[in-house]
Amino acid sequence: MTVDEFLHWIEGREGRWELFEGELVEKRPERPAHTETKREVASALKSAIRNLGAPCHVTKDGSIVRISANSAFEPDGVVYCSPRVPSEAVEIPEPVVVVEVLSDATAARDQGPKLSGYFSVPSVAHYLVLDPERRTVTHHWRSQGGLIETRVLTEGPLRLDPPGIAFFVEEMFAPV
Repeated sequence: MTVDEFLHWIEGREGRWELFEGELVEKRPERPAHTETKREVASALKSAIRNLGAPCHVTKDGSIVRISANSAFEPDGVVYCSPRVPSEAVEIPEPVVVVEVLSDATAARDQGPKLSGYFSVPSVAHYLVLDPERRTVTHHWRSQGGLIETRVLTEGPLRLDPPGIAFFVEEMFAPV
């Protein structure tokens, strides 16, 4: 299946789906820690964008990022800094920040094929992988020269440039 066929196929369909190398992958139901973390990270990103006054937008749940002609992922969060997509749009063009929240079922894909897949998209500057159990953020970013660098954070400030937003790691997780 191609991504164009996939986008047509998911219209009005129940459940949440991704396309990986032409094959459909159904996303599983999420645990409370997963959904709480998605909510907190979206809030932290929105607040940082508002504080900066950046012309960026945050989406979660249901936004699709096209990786290739036959792969498209549904991240847990996306920041894009182009004009706001129409309300009926599913695909997010030119994502700048992509977020995945780990679960036992998704950890291998989030840290493997999705890492290389997201960075195959030229506009992606940052890929954040959040572990709600350990309360860590693995920040992968595209540095000068196109290298992908990585650091693991448990607290303190995190600056994502571009688009120039900053917030604290602690804001990305529900209070303990």
